[in-house]
Amino acid sequence: MMKRDQALKILGSRVSDQIVVPVFQTCFDWMALNPRDLNYVATGAMGQASSHGLGLALASPEKRIWILDGDGSLLMNLGSLVTIGEAAPANFHHFVFANRIYEVNGEHPTPGKDKVDFSGIAMSSGYRHARCFSDLVELENNLDSFLETPGPGLAVMHIEAGEPWPRDYEYIHSAAARDRFRKAINQN
Repeated sequence: MMKRDQALKILGSRVSDQIVVPVFQTCFDWMALNPRDLNYVATGAMGQASSHGLGLALASPEKRIWILDGDGSLLMNLGSLVTIGEAAPANFHHFVFANRIYEVNGEHPTPGKDKVDFSGIAMSSGYRHARCFSDLVELENNLDSFLETPGPGLAVMHIEAGEPWPRDYEYIHSAAARDRFRKAINQN
């Protein structure tokens, strides 16, 4: 099992001009490790990341879109996988950080925590490829191949909490965060 912040550091080493859509604890960690104007942090309700990411992928087909989702969050909107599979955006890469709990909401276990197969659901929904990563060496050695394969692609990241990063709810829900992203995307 990987520490989330360590996995995010590996992803961060590959980020350049991608639009990144991070949610909840992964968002807080990502923002601390990779503060950048093309981080789309305007998702406030659980389950919205994949749908917002799809909209961004369809509106900006020349941009690569990374969704940094949580397993609990994705459970709230599994239907989005079918819509993403049908739309088949080649620029869409979906990372599901699976820790089997609703971490920011009290660490309650997610339903089906030992049964749900996100990669299988994604593939049967029309995603072009799916992978599971459980350790950092495997992630480091196979991430480039995953990212170079046209999407939609889904990577299940089996993680546990790493270093605790501040939960800055005020910033992620602020007009300033939305304005910063809007300016960045309009410049590109």
